[in-house]
Amino acid sequence: MEPKVLVNPTVQEAYKMLRENLPQHKTILIVGNCWVHYVGRASSKLEPGERILIIKEDGSLLVHRSTGYEPVNWQPPGCIFQVKAEENILKIHALRRKPAESVNVFFDKIFLVSGLNLVDSGEFTLYASEEDMQKAILMEPSLVEDGFKPISYEKKVEPGFVDIYGVDKNGRFVVVEIKRKTAGKDAVLQLARYVDAVKAKVNHEVRGILVAPDISRGVQRMLSTLGLDYKTLNPKKCAEILKRSETKKLEEFFRKA
Repeated sequence: MEPKVLVNPTVQEAYKMLRENLPQHKTILIVGNCWVHYVGRASSKLEPGERILIIKEDGSLLVHRSTGYEPVNWQPPGCIFQVKAEENILKIHALRRKPAESVNVFFDKIFLVSGLNLVDSGEFTLYASEEDMQKAILMEPSLVEDGFKPISYEKKVEPGFVDIYGVDKNGRFVVVEIKRKTAGKDAVLQLARYVDAVKAKVNHEVRGILVAPDISRGVQRMLSTLGLDYKTLNPKKCAEILKRSETKKLEEFFRKA
């Protein structure tokens, strides 16, 4: 079915389209001058401005400014929608029952409104850099092993910089070397140099752990010979941890708004 798009519609025309498309769980896009009132765990008011409203088929709602990637107002999936057109104002009411909260979006001028049947079955693959893997480990040290506690990161030693430096559950110092791709013998030798450099400075037992999604053939034997450990860690898992963290921060921000 062809998408329905109205350019510069009247409030009544936009109202009619929403009444037809919302029950069909279509993706709704509205561009125009609007203001927003939110009531829930907190309350907020957004003064009039030209913005983009998106209502998705799962019942989520987002209000975007013309800049920035984060919505200025939003509601998660599962909202119940009511639409009214009164005194040349289009009112969209999005209600969420648990927890009880609602968003009212008011439009007095509409540039564009559309109802779309979007088909999207593609899998989303998210990859992380070595820096992202480092951040994820600092957030969740158990990714390395249970009881691991980071002390510092990018610690300078004579051969270079240690990705993460910490202690294990038995109080032994731990040097962590992170590789985003399959780790080879060079990575093992690099870790061994870091461990030796730290040992030269502290009168304490020092372990070395190579963290990577995979290791090359023969590397495990080399690790064992040098007394080093290996931990498998998929960059995708690290990316998902960081994404959850950002989502949580965003939710907390809007709860306080």
